[in-house]
Amino acid sequence: MQTVQICRIAGNEDLILPKKMSTGASGFDLSAAVTEELVLKPGEWKLVPTGISIAMPENLEAQVRPRSGLAFKHGISMLNSPGTIDADYRGEIKVIMVNFGDQPFRVNRGDRIAQLVFQEVAKVHLEQVEELIGTVRGAGGFGHTGV
Repeated sequence: MQTVQICRIAGNEDLILPKKMSTGASGFDLSAAVTEELVLKPGEWKLVPTGISIAMPENLEAQVRPRSGLAFKHGISMLNSPGTIDADYRGEIKVIMVNFGDQPFRVNRGDRIAQLVFQEVAKVHLEQVEELIGTVRGAGGFGHTGV
């Protein structure tokens, strides 16, 4: 188990810290730190604060992901899904929420708006070569094997 430090940004002491909603959950739910109701009209997107910042080891990244219930019930998602939080970022975590639905969607203080999932980051060295090792697939992509 790795330790990730979390800090409430001043003025957000009333919000609950991110938490998993079940023992098998992989994501920590993030809450909206809006100061007044925010309305997302159909087709509109807005940057929504969460009132927290984190510090994690260099071998981790945090991914901000949409909540499936909001997506299914209301057409609410994120424009940059998943959003990546790098290990050296110390600013407030914010969520770019978008309304793909056909009705306005209201976001109130404390609403669960996204989830935070931690992933290990592989140490990679890029090596430039003149030609790549071949495979049966080759450059085939975007449905080349069928439907």
